[in-house]
Amino acid sequence: MRLALFGPPGAGKGTQSLLLNQRFGLNVISTGNLIRKAISEETSLGRKVESHVHAGGLVPDDLVRDLANEAITEQQFDCFILDGYPRTTRQAVWLMEFLSAAKSPLDAVISLKVSDEVIIDRLSNRRINSETGESYHVTYHPPPPEVDSRLIVQRKDDAPESVKARLATYRCETQPVEMFFRQAGLLVEIDGEGSVQDIGRSLIGSVDRLNTMHML
Repeated sequence: MRLALFGPPGAGKGTQSLLLNQRFGLNVISTGNLIRKAISEETSLGRKVESHVHAGGLVPDDLVRDLANEAITEQQFDCFILDGYPRTTRQAVWLMEFLSAAKSPLDAVISLKVSDEVIIDRLSNRRINSETGESYHVTYHPPPPEVDSRLIVQRKDDAPESVKARLATYRCETQPVEMFFRQAGLLVEIDGEGSVQDIGRSLIGSVDRLNTMHML
């Protein structure tokens, strides 16, 4: 099965992709993780990406495409979930062409629907363990008392004004990708509000139905 998980920043893509990994054994291909890994391993692609990251700019579409294509190829074009790719219609076209050439088309693009108000609450109240990367929520999932409070930080781009700017960018640049996949008949929408467990059940139910359809 080949899936892409879609939604605005703070929609819970990372959390839900891990649930799908546990339930269906699908490998999570996160472009954010790929970029960090390429930089840390000092690969040729990593060196190209690093210059853009250190300059504070966005990684160009073609470099993100190359990282994603490489990871999909390593996964033998199957059993994966794309998290964070494609982000633009241009990337979506590239992905469809790449998978079509390998006779391995996407099965579905699952979009987590979450309102801006919920996103702003989630991200502005998110805190990160700077040592482990573990994520917390001030109200719903606070850090355990045994964790050194000096390790708990708020990312700069999780401040309310930064979140609003990120959402505006998403709505402008990335949301059209939904329309592209809707027209391709691949878009599946899931309510991304509520508990992690409730969202996970809806998501797993949708993927189960997709599995059943492909076995018919």
